[in-house]
Amino acid sequence: MKKKIPNKLKILNDPIYGFIQIPNSLIFDIVEHPYFQRLRRITQMGFSNLVYPGANHTRFHHALGCMHLMQKAIGVLRFKQIEISKDEENALCIAILLHDIGHGAYSHALEHSIVNGISHEEISLKFMKKLNDEFNGKLDLAIEIFEGKYKRKFLGQLISSQLDIDRLDYLKRDSFYTGVTEGNISSDRLIVMMNVKNDELVIEQKGIYSVEKFLIARRLMYWQVYLHKTGLVAENMLVNVLRRAKELAEQGVEMYASSSLKYFLYKEIDQNNFTNQTLEMFSRLDDYDIFSAIKEWTNHKDKILSLLSKMIVDRKLLRIEIQKGVFNETQIHKKISKFSKKLNLTKEETSYFVFSQEIKNQAYNSEKPIFILNKKGKLKDIAKASDQLNLQALTKPVIKHFICYPK
Repeated sequence: MKKKIPNKLKILNDPIYGFIQIPNSLIFDIVEHPYFQRLRRITQMGFSNLVYPGANHTRFHHALGCMHLMQKAIGVLRFKQIEISKDEENALCIAILLHDIGHGAYSHALEHSIVNGISHEEISLKFMKKLNDEFNGKLDLAIEIFEGKYKRKFLGQLISSQLDIDRLDYLKRDSFYTGVTEGNISSDRLIVMMNVKNDELVIEQKGIYSVEKFLIARRLMYWQVYLHKTGLVAENMLVNVLRRAKELAEQGVEMYASSSLKYFLYKEIDQNNFTNQTLEMFSRLDDYDIFSAIKEWTNHKDKILSLLSKMIVDRKLLRIEIQKGVFNETQIHKKISKFSKKLNLTKEETSYFVFSQEIKNQAYNSEKPIFILNKKGKLKDIAKASDQLNLQALTKPVIKHFICYPK
């Protein structure tokens, strides 16, 4: 009896782009790998669904969308006589597919609570190197491009720059799922306007208004969605829940948790001891582990842990105030004293419920410019080429401060 050969050239249906093709069997095998399938269980936008109920899409959606846009960008550049070899094409698709594979549960919260001093980009690289071993070195070039070490600079800029494929997908996708139309950019038009000059990824002059819209959309999405006060307060509460759980674990308190979450609660993990076993445990950790633990912790005997967990599960979040200036120490101490009495906690314990931080957003960083290619073949930074006065303003970082405290 003949052994049935699986069809690895799949077509997937995406609500934004329609049909997405998986171009070859290597990419199919990477998508099928448990490391990549884990992204189905990692939400793209953390707790944003507490504000925008439709924002339940995952990192899996986003990674496939990025691969689709990368295929389009390669097609456009080849049409403009930019040579991109088959190997480079494959490496670009793999690099963009795996650019977010190191994200922890609830996206950014884990980076500040359970795993210290190691970013999701560094963990992505560890996953890519491990997959490279499994696939006998077939990811060598993808890793070189991802690390920005490849000789052709513009290929790296497609993966990571101020107008990269990652941003072109997440702005459009997040805008679609949240229903915030201000973020709806024309990724197709931006890709069609791409070109390469002096090994730099550039946008042709005709695309200048699309770039302006892209930068303004990014700014609006940050303040309206990514740094929305409710999402902000929920994410900080999640960080505090995990911080408290880790503190209790260090004191030897028995914590309900899945085996992968236990591993990170009871061990101090940082850059220096992130071994292959750590990577394996990280690959089993996702949103489900975190949320099922939080649900269970609502009944924990530790008052801080149970109260914070219950507030997250029931969406009875802390109050948040945002302002331009720093909150003065007296204000913060007053609130700590007030709620320390109210909650019957020490002042140190009350800092889980009363805290102040800053948020920062810079829509455009002029140190890594987006270049516009004019009709004479000259390159100009978008901030100077544009007649939009407010683009210059977008180069300045905007810093705001917030304070959270119980209602």
